[in-house]
Amino acid sequence: MTEQSGGMSFDAITITPYMGNDSVTPYLAYEGKWVIILALTSSVGSKDFQYLQTGDGYLYENVIKKANTWAGADRIMYVVGATKSTEFTNIRAYAPDNFLLVPGVGAQGGSLEEVCKYGITKDCGLIVNSSRSILYASNGEDFADAARAEALSLQQQMQAELEKAGIL
Repeated sequence: MTEQSGGMSFDAITITPYMGNDSVTPYLAYEGKWVIILALTSSVGSKDFQYLQTGDGYLYENVIKKANTWAGADRIMYVVGATKSTEFTNIRAYAPDNFLLVPGVGAQGGSLEEVCKYGITKDCGLIVNSSRSILYASNGEDFADAARAEALSLQQQMQAELEKAGIL
């Protein structure tokens, strides 16, 4: 590993921004590594803090605006839960070129079609994660086949969305 990687043999790290820039910016020092910042999660509890009104919008909006001052879209991604698809248009106003890591498609109730409708960019801009619907596709001996079928189904749905957006 090179000194530039800081010994990190992975491409990205997901962190919470709530301790401020001094807890985020050290990770931005590593060239070729992404920092993924929690912005708006799929969890029911997201309303406890992420939707707090700050006088300048919701807290999650302020997180995005502030984090954008630390680095550009080539270094920072944001976690935005798939169950919050109606917020994607608003989020894209603050993060038009950032990739969004989108958990919650499938078993958590997020719609891939809705996520793409409101969040896709000209270059896609989405990293969609669906794990529960794959991991829990079956608890029987057919698990491997069921998990494969679920993964392929999601891949085909994403391909259709990319074709619809003119990306593929």
